[in-house]
Amino acid sequence: MAFDAFFLILLMLALGMLCRRLFPANAADTLNQFALYVLLPAAILRYASRLSIGAEVLAVAAVPWAVLVATIVCVRLLTRPLKLDVGTRAALMLCIGLGNTSYLGYPLTLALLGDAALPTAVIYDQFGSFLILATWGLWVLARYGGEAPPTPAQSARKVLTFPPFVALVVALTVMPAQPPHAIDAVLLRLSDALLPVVALAVGLQLQLRLPREQLAPLGAGLALKLLLMPLLALGLVALLGLRGLQADAVVLETAMPPMITAGALAISHRLAPTLAAALVGYGTLLSMLTLPLWHWLIG
Repeated sequence: MAFDAFFLILLMLALGMLCRRLFPANAADTLNQFALYVLLPAAILRYASRLSIGAEVLAVAAVPWAVLVATIVCVRLLTRPLKLDVGTRAALMLCIGLGNTSYLGYPLTLALLGDAALPTAVIYDQFGSFLILATWGLWVLARYGGEAPPTPAQSARKVLTFPPFVALVVALTVMPAQPPHAIDAVLLRLSDALLPVVALAVGLQLQLRLPREQLAPLGAGLALKLLLMPLLALGLVALLGLRGLQADAVVLETAMPPMITAGALAISHRLAPTLAAALVGYGTLLSMLTLPLWHWLIG
């Protein structure tokens, strides 16, 4: 399962790069918009409706939010030394703060740690990565994705009318945890299409040779995402009293490469699209080396 997830992502990234000259110039934008307005809301409707909040999840869910705070601090500290512009800062915050904790996180946790660790991975993803994307991630897009910084009212309006956020509200309020079979089957097929579609879109924009000014942000971003943040999580699990498989699953989830959906959102909002694609593409490749390393360390 873990190999299948890796292989699918890498295959779609490669196909995107190969098809760049065959597809129209706006193909990546079209795919991203389709994912944004159809596929991502479908996934949210299907999976968020099953969330149940309890005290036992708080310690696990606290880690991705703490990692997010650390990401924001690190990006701000790097802004002046690396001369980061607004779009680059936003792309780094999205791609470092959000990991591929479901498409890769679930099968890798299952393969490396076993069935008993999977519930912890689900909590980390749903109450951490998923809610961060649907709230803070959308605010970043509203704040930095326009030609001029929006007012607080404009930011709030953009977030509240954003299709994934609307889907989240519906999922947490009126959507039943077990919808009728026909509806659930449609949502399942649409949500399953999210990974290959956004990976293809990222591949269409992925460049093997980056502009020189983006090499430093890329290196810093991948070092933070794949090395420093898992190290932070290693300390946090001890501080929060997490032990055994729970602690191992939290560290492993934090070590996942950048979330493909986060990269696609950054690209669709013109937030350093070349850098965002590189963070996702190269991050996925490098994680094949770093994830086994983290598994060995926590083991």
